[in-house]
Amino acid sequence: MIKTLMGSIRDYKKASIATPVIVSGEVVMEVAIPFVTAQLIDAIQNGADISAMLPYAGILVAMALASLAFGIGAGVTCSEAACGFAKNLRHDVFAAVQRFSFANIDQFSSSSLVTRLTTDITNVQLAYMMIIRTAVRCPLILICGVVMAFIMGGPLAFVFVIIVPLLGFGLFKVVRTVHPIFRAVFHKYDALNESIEENVTGMRDVKSYVRQDFEKKKFGVAAQDVCADFTRAEKILALNAPMMNFAVDVVFVVIIQFGSWLIISSQGTLLNVGQLSALTTYGFMILMSLMMVSMVFAMITMAQESAERIVEVIETEPTIENPEHPVTYMRDGSIDFDDVTFKYSEKAEHRALAEIDLHIKSGETLGIMGGTGSAKTSLVNLISRLYDVTEGSVKVGGVDVRDYDLEYLRNNVAVVLQKNVLFSGTIKENLRWGNPNASYDELVEVCKLAQADEFIQGFPQKYDTYIEQGGTNVSGGQKQRLCIARALLKRPKVLILDDSTSAVDTKTDALIREGLAQYLPDTTKIIIAQRTSSVEHADRILILDNGHIAGLGTHEELMRTCDIYRDTYIQQNRTDGEDGSATEQPAGQPATDVQTTEGGVA
Repeated sequence: MIKTLMGSIRDYKKASIATPVIVSGEVVMEVAIPFVTAQLIDAIQNGADISAMLPYAGILVAMALASLAFGIGAGVTCSEAACGFAKNLRHDVFAAVQRFSFANIDQFSSSSLVTRLTTDITNVQLAYMMIIRTAVRCPLILICGVVMAFIMGGPLAFVFVIIVPLLGFGLFKVVRTVHPIFRAVFHKYDALNESIEENVTGMRDVKSYVRQDFEKKKFGVAAQDVCADFTRAEKILALNAPMMNFAVDVVFVVIIQFGSWLIISSQGTLLNVGQLSALTTYGFMILMSLMMVSMVFAMITMAQESAERIVEVIETEPTIENPEHPVTYMRDGSIDFDDVTFKYSEKAEHRALAEIDLHIKSGETLGIMGGTGSAKTSLVNLISRLYDVTEGSVKVGGVDVRDYDLEYLRNNVAVVLQKNVLFSGTIKENLRWGNPNASYDELVEVCKLAQADEFIQGFPQKYDTYIEQGGTNVSGGQKQRLCIARALLKRPKVLILDDSTSAVDTKTDALIREGLAQYLPDTTKIIIAQRTSSVEHADRILILDNGHIAGLGTHEELMRTCDIYRDTYIQQNRTDGEDGSATEQPAGQPATDVQTTEGGVA
């Protein structure tokens, strides 16, 4: 774990090394000051005049200034090293997430990843800051203070030998007790963040069903759970202060009581006032450093769980990686499923797809239909290698998708999902996800094909209109059309529309399909739909049922041979006759849908 984390230090190694070195200089100055002060007190006690005291004063001022300079320098380098380390660590975790396959993403909830990128990295950053500065400073002061206490106080310094191990053992027990609590609390943090994310994402549903009070109560329970654990941990950590105060009081009572007795009884031969003053200062420094060490341990304890969660993300190997010698040429858009079986995990008993043999010609339009859970999306996810097959093979352009360069494959297999995502930025910026170098004329062309140009031109800023995060200021149908236009800019060999016209009316749907046929005549088009009107003009239609092929053929063929397709078609195209009996619309006529009204920019 430490080795993995150290890999994120990189360009901040110099600052990380400089900090302990500078801190060492600061410790030397701080430990030397009481020693010189003791000599000054002895000189005053012996009747020294002002001229004799000036050299001591000069040395003390110089030491104080040097200690201040070292302290400032250590603060600067420590901040630079810790903040830089955290920046690199965030980059490494985010980069690891970007490499994840869908199977990897399934292992972590989005709320957990957000917690790891924010709270966990902040904890590790604070711990690192304490490790390179405080964790160096305090043990050095502790060791040097004990050595100087023996030099200045002789046998009287044995009080530190007794009290320090006892106090250290107590502080260690406190830290060890709170570690399991911190380990548990971060999992509850994930649950808390998940509650927030779920509520914000589903805010429209929460308000529609008037469930605000229920959500507040649920969040309150999760927040109280986190609060209770932190309170419990803080109560235990709070024992540090009374233990520390008790140790300080005991040490000072012993030193002052026996020190005064030694000074008086020996008339300064065994111990003088200057030595007692230095011994008292060193005692305070020793105990305060021990207190700081306990705080370092507490911070490291809390950060340890955070570090393990961060490293878990970084060290998670993507289940899908580039082959050793990737292919970067695609002959055409032909697709071959050869005896494909697919499960979402090795341990899963259920097969999402079973024994799929399917061959799609380049340039062909294939419609896919099936009920909920029939594995329509699972099938198309294998084409762009979002998941790998469990058995069999999927080929595009005659080459197994596992042999392609991932970036090249996904640039040539464009997917438009039903739940489209637009990112915060202008319409232009969102469209250019498909092609960063696309000209304005190209943007307008694909938007016309996707039936998006008309509503874009109605916006005051047209293609410079700002899209809010998640596309909340455009309608569902507008989002779908913008995402289709974005995919068209890729000019892919394979275009997959995964129920991506579900929010548009049938007329617009037909115009989009007509535009695709004209703009990408050689591109293989796969259209997943719930409406038969969206696929009945396809070259062939695939019917899936529980991960198996239930039918494959043209509209006319399936009407004769496939009960699932025929029943769906009749149900969707049934109208009521004048006598109240059900009649079927003529084949080839699209079902009449209620056209939705689409709003502009909110």
